[in-house]
Amino acid sequence: MNDTMHNIKIIFFDIDGTLVDMQRKHISGKMLETLIRLKEQNILLCIATGRTPVTLPYFEGIEFDAYLTFNGSYCYNKKQVIFSNPIPTDDVLTIIQNAASMNRPVSIASKNRIAANGKDIDLVEYYAFAKLEVEVTEDFEQLSHDEIYQIMLGCQEKDYPQLLRNTNHARITAWWDRAADIIPSGSGKGVGVGKILAHYHLDRSQALAFGDGNNDLEMLQAVGCGVAMANGSAQLKQAADAVCGHVAEDGIYHYCTAHGLI
Repeated sequence: MNDTMHNIKIIFFDIDGTLVDMQRKHISGKMLETLIRLKEQNILLCIATGRTPVTLPYFEGIEFDAYLTFNGSYCYNKKQVIFSNPIPTDDVLTIIQNAASMNRPVSIASKNRIAANGKDIDLVEYYAFAKLEVEVTEDFEQLSHDEIYQIMLGCQEKDYPQLLRNTNHARITAWWDRAADIIPSGSGKGVGVGKILAHYHLDRSQALAFGDGNNDLEMLQAVGCGVAMANGSAQLKQAADAVCGHVAEDGIYHYCTAHGLI
């Protein structure tokens, strides 16, 4: 193992565009082999995603050690919840109203359910990246009073101020220019990484992370070595410590091989 990587004890992986090519929409054999071989080296593996717990993919033969979901608002392992930070209900209701004033339907997510009050082309295509369909439900209003960790909707960056108008503890994170995830202001992938490192008594110098979108920016800054995918955003690649190959070309496999991790 290379000197710079001999200390790595945990690796954080975004899913869409990082572990999984968004065109193929399934994990490659080489990427699966990479995860298995990293586990054999006793390196902890952590999913770090904007997805909800109920929409996480299953990868044959791999069980991750920890899960950072909702862009860091809900982190857990198979034994316990490590961090839980829902959006205040008042802010949830305000955001739903703000979106309605813009004629934008929204999808809300608790740790167990996802529900929408309508759908438009942007929200439908946003869901399609994860091979999911928008579910419009009759009990949307009731669910909106539960613990909501994330709100998803189609929008553009110019819409952000209007969406967050009159809220106190919410912020926007995004990796696509036609949609956004609204999360609690005290969350984000960087916060989630910090909570998980503290839980396992690890220092940031012992952590590596791979990502491709702007919502991965804080995560890459929260670890000792942050690696952007070649297919990642220009902003992320500029901020990263390194850039590996394209997800469609098994960039993570080649990076781990080159640096002696596997």
